[in-house]
Amino acid sequence: MDLFNNSPEENFNWLPKDGTVNYYGPLFSKEEADRYFEILLHTIEWRNDEAVIFGKKIITKRKVAWYGEHPFEYTYSNTTKKALPWTKELIDLKHIIETKTGETFNSCLLNLYHNGNEGMAWHSDGEKDLKKDGAIGSLTFGAERKFAFKHKKSGEKVQLILQHGSLLVMKDVTQTHWLHRLPPTKVVTKPRINLTFRTIENFK
Repeated sequence: MDLFNNSPEENFNWLPKDGTVNYYGPLFSKEEADRYFEILLHTIEWRNDEAVIFGKKIITKRKVAWYGEHPFEYTYSNTTKKALPWTKELIDLKHIIETKTGETFNSCLLNLYHNGNEGMAWHSDGEKDLKKDGAIGSLTFGAERKFAFKHKKSGEKVQLILQHGSLLVMKDVTQTHWLHRLPPTKVVTKPRINLTFRTIENFK
């Protein structure tokens, strides 16, 4: 694992305008990535996600967990979560991507997708609790999945494949101008764990 030798591909901006998305590819060997996947799968306090849409409570098949430096409250989809204390592995992963990117993070929202039937609809991470234009570092462990962006005004689309053990970073004004999603697919039958490291600013 060479955290200090950035390749030209890592500095490439996948967005044509109005934001910055860098894809670093896999940061870990297959053995390391497999080990993290198994540890996260069995030690994270997974819960089915909840959302309130048009006044109706929806419980998703996808599972989530919310961790941080403090018991941050984070509200999205009209539901509020309180952060659990870091695990050793989450601290290790946070330090790895902070070293790689030069960014800092104080919290992590994790998603567990059991197979390709589970995805995420178009959205942007612009909640008031998050640092304005702050970086979001997204680690993938498990099944490779397609990840897509769509410009809010022009409708331009960009997509890429997120590999096992890989890092993608969204920063600058990306959340203001772009939506992103994880499209469902019948081709993928294996699970994927996604860790999105974030910075909470508005907390008590």
